[in-house]
Parts: sequence; structure tokens; C-alpha cells
Amino acid sequence: MRRTLLGLLTLLGAYVGIWSAFFPLSFYRSFPGPFGSWISMDGPFNEHLVRDVGTFNLGLAAASAVAARHPGPAPARVVAVAWIVYSVPHLAYHLRHLGHLSTVDAVAQVVSLSSTLVLALPLLLPARQDRGEIVAR
Repeated sequence: MRRTLLGLLTLLGAYVGIWSAFFPLSFYRSFPGPFGSWISMDGPFNEHLVRDVGTFNLGLAAASAVAARHPGPAPARVVAVAWIVYSVPHLAYHLRHLGHLSTVDAVAQVVSLSSTLVLALPLLLPARQDRGEIVAR
């Protein structure tokens, strides 16, 4: 389960990261893709900022991929904390700025931004063998 969650986080980080780091104007104009543009409605294009978002997401994707290769839960927990620290304020900002979106886009944005939290939070739970030791004590 841990590897699946980390794999999904890797894919999400790579999707956002590659697009915004290497194609910042396209990302600005048309992210997330099938739903229309969510970024351009929020202010003028800033290539530096968009590329920074991309490389930050690539960093999270890389850390997630490395953690998925390690058998123990500790690397996954560290990566989960990083995703949560990123995701909570990001989601909070967008929850306060949904007014310029259609209902469908607003729901899609909240769901998509919540997905990194939904995937990261279970990584903080004790592993099965850890839970067994807690119960046995």
C-alpha cells in the first residue's frame, strides 16, 4: 500500500512538475488540461514563479520515488510530511479563491488539491507490524 501511495504522489508531482518547469507558459495558460485554465485566472504570468513551482513538484516527486524504493516506513513518513506541509496551505489558498471558477472547476480543483493530502496522510500511520507491537504491549 505504501508503495502505491508513493507511486501516485510521484506521478502527481511529475505531472505538475514537468509541465510547469519545462513548459511554463503552456502550464500557465492551460493547467490542469481537460478542465480548462486554473492558473491564468489568478494573475499575470510569472515565468520564474511557474518554473519554481515545477521544480518544487519535481523535488517532491523524486523524494516520493526514492521513498517508494525503501522497504521501511520512515522515508515514506518524511515524504508524507513534506507533501502535507506543501498541500495544506496550497489547498487553503485555493479554498479562499474559488469565486472565479465554474462550479465544475471549483469542485475539480478542490478534489485535485485534496488528493495529495488523501494520499500522504495514510503514510503517517504505523506500519502493520508496528500496530501489532503497540497492541501487544
